[in-house]
Amino acid sequence: MNLCFAWMPAALLWASTSLAMAAYPEKPVTLVVPFTAGGPTDRVARDLAEALRQPLGASIIIENVSGAGGTLGATKVAKAPPDGHTLLLHHIGMATAPALYRQLAFKPLEDFEYLGLINEVPMTLIGRASLPARNYGELTQWLNANKGRANLANAGLGSASHLCGLLLRQHLRVDLMTVAYKGTAPAMTDLLGGQVDIMCDQTTNTTGQIEAGKVRAFAVTSAKRVSTPQLASLPTLAESGLKGFNVSIWHGLYAPKGTPQPVLDKINSALQIALKDRAFLQRESNLGAMVVNDARVQGAEHKKFVTAEIAKWGPVIRAAGQYAD
Repeated sequence: MNLCFAWMPAALLWASTSLAMAAYPEKPVTLVVPFTAGGPTDRVARDLAEALRQPLGASIIIENVSGAGGTLGATKVAKAPPDGHTLLLHHIGMATAPALYRQLAFKPLEDFEYLGLINEVPMTLIGRASLPARNYGELTQWLNANKGRANLANAGLGSASHLCGLLLRQHLRVDLMTVAYKGTAPAMTDLLGGQVDIMCDQTTNTTGQIEAGKVRAFAVTSAKRVSTPQLASLPTLAESGLKGFNVSIWHGLYAPKGTPQPVLDKINSALQIALKDRAFLQRESNLGAMVVNDARVQGAEHKKFVTAEIAKWGPVIRAAGQYAD
């Protein structure tokens, strides 16, 4: 009898995980985006949700939980029930938050289950349409002639545009005023209106504005040129003189720590199908984003990648001396 009872916990565990796999998803899945609606990360999330619905077999609700550089939304998911019905889509901020915030309510490498990397997005250096500079060389001349007056917009501490701006200022060695906004949308609105001078932002957010001629485009931040027709003529910043400059913003998918492995496996399987969806691939390509198709679409490799990114960005942020309490 004792031997029989000894097997019962294992049998019950097997049965419960099997039931979790079979029953999941039992209701709509909430995909938390830790930034405002209308921004580049929100766009990626909505495109992915469309491609993910059928293979996952669930409706997907986008919930924008913005604030504190993406940490509010990430914290919400870290504390959510670990049943696979609340997921997080986050960008490079998952790796930079430990250096940016002295008091962080979550631990990126401990409080989440890693589901896979989604894409990598180059950024573009753009300016208001009324800027007299027509190319990168002319832009640097204009910035040097307007030291202390020229300004650089970003979407707030920890945003992609903020991180790109940190590196840009270090490389340019020009005295630029920084104008921080509460999200990408208001920053872009003021750039379009001519209230700010330049901004560094993801191609997912700038390609349409560049194509429409509403902003001046000077360069892309990736190591190689972007192949999309709208951006193919733009040089890289490295080509333009900023040797070694290479910034791409990536996005990944996460679940709360403790989510059952069968549920994680089901989500990851659905994610891999979604990343091969033709409509999703085309939408991402049109925006200059590169969908990941290597080992990083698996949770373990995704986590290794983020670990390396934490080590990469920590010294850059600490050197800039920019922290949030």
